[in-house]
Amino acid sequence: MTTYSPALDDQRSQRLREAVRGEIIHPGDPDYDEARRVYNAVHDRRPAIIVRAADAGDIRATVDFARDQELPLAVRGGSHGVPGHGTCDDGVVLDLGAMRGVRVEPQRRTARAEGGCTWADVNHATHAFGLATTGGIVSTTGIGGLTTGGGMGHLSRRCGLACDNVVSADVVTADGSFVTCTEDQHADLLWAVRGGSGNFGVVASFEYRLHPVADILGGPTFYPLDADVLRAYRELIADSPEEFNPVLVIGLGPPLPFLPERWHGRPLCGVITCFSGPEDEDDRVVARLGRLGPVLGQHVGRMPYPVINTLFDELLPAGLFHYWKGCFSTGLPDGAIDAYVEYGVDTPSIESATVVFPIDGACHRVGPEDTAFAYRDADFSTALSLTLPTCAELEAHIGWVRAFAAALDSYSAGGGYVNFMDTDDQHRVRANYRQNHDRLVALKRRYDRGNLFRLNHNIAP
Repeated sequence: MTTYSPALDDQRSQRLREAVRGEIIHPGDPDYDEARRVYNAVHDRRPAIIVRAADAGDIRATVDFARDQELPLAVRGGSHGVPGHGTCDDGVVLDLGAMRGVRVEPQRRTARAEGGCTWADVNHATHAFGLATTGGIVSTTGIGGLTTGGGMGHLSRRCGLACDNVVSADVVTADGSFVTCTEDQHADLLWAVRGGSGNFGVVASFEYRLHPVADILGGPTFYPLDADVLRAYRELIADSPEEFNPVLVIGLGPPLPFLPERWHGRPLCGVITCFSGPEDEDDRVVARLGRLGPVLGQHVGRMPYPVINTLFDELLPAGLFHYWKGCFSTGLPDGAIDAYVEYGVDTPSIESATVVFPIDGACHRVGPEDTAFAYRDADFSTALSLTLPTCAELEAHIGWVRAFAAALDSYSAGGGYVNFMDTDDQHRVRANYRQNHDRLVALKRRYDRGNLFRLNHNIAP
């Protein structure tokens, strides 16, 4: 076990304990092993101290402590980040998981959500008013990492990315300042938060723009893994209203009652439907799904919007081993479709998948320099997700992901979505931010010249 760091045994450490209302956990404490765990079991780190912040004051005190003690600082929201940036060895983990308050203002159609919220928290609070905003496809994902990286989900085509819906943000910067960022004050920092990841500070709360979305038509439809089906999906996106947001998934057939047993564990593809348009158009949407190819199984119906965000939750609990890659593309070229089929048949587990998010529609109505998220000309974002129950199995199949990513490289836009990058993707940071990278570097120098917030896909000052 890591010993208690002498750097913490001083007067300043005592002042931290006195300044923080939340819980402070050290190695040797009864709940230390549970507190240090993150979603991706690959990252078995042993921090010197874990601070479970209760409020923005705790965030400020912890940031000041880590900076002054020159200790690594990991900021954790939902802990879903595949590269394990929410933890560290022999440093400080600032855990926002206790800060999960959401306040909805239905007349203004906004919600203020604390930085430790998950999308389940936000969706539950906003659905009570018949409102929603874009937020991932797994309800246990934290809002902080997803939003600051850009934020794709089931409402992207209609409502834009999660970062496009950020109206304001309360941010604790590297010098311990508490800054409220809006279009009228600290607009440069708000710009950076909208897609620049965790490089510029700790977001204590986000204010989101909400949209009138209550019930939706949703659920999966499964087809054989065939290039003709994927080409039909490409045409479906090009000729569908923005309220229709079908996400393509390629993997192995899950053991679901509406999918024939002979397809369980076999390669196939699926479309996860989210149609937020009028109910009287549901039959037309289902009919269009039926024309993509032979339907192997389908479970599509009206449901509250928060439900669509939970469909992967049971399949992907915390504690599995993950390795990811990702890319953007303009359209879905035939060569990319061929690669989806070639590598999709070798998907190594039920939990592993290739997920293709459509990001046209409302995402294209934001300029490439209006937010830090630069890929406004991309139509699709592909996530290559390798997920297995043991580290040994993960290592045995990492070559599959890397070869798959290399095969897609010729058909991709060069960089990728920062939230789909793994630990070995630091060299892609400039490409991920394209023309916005130099501006982000300048802002990093202004707000974090000492690079305190470096446990991320780092924009170095």
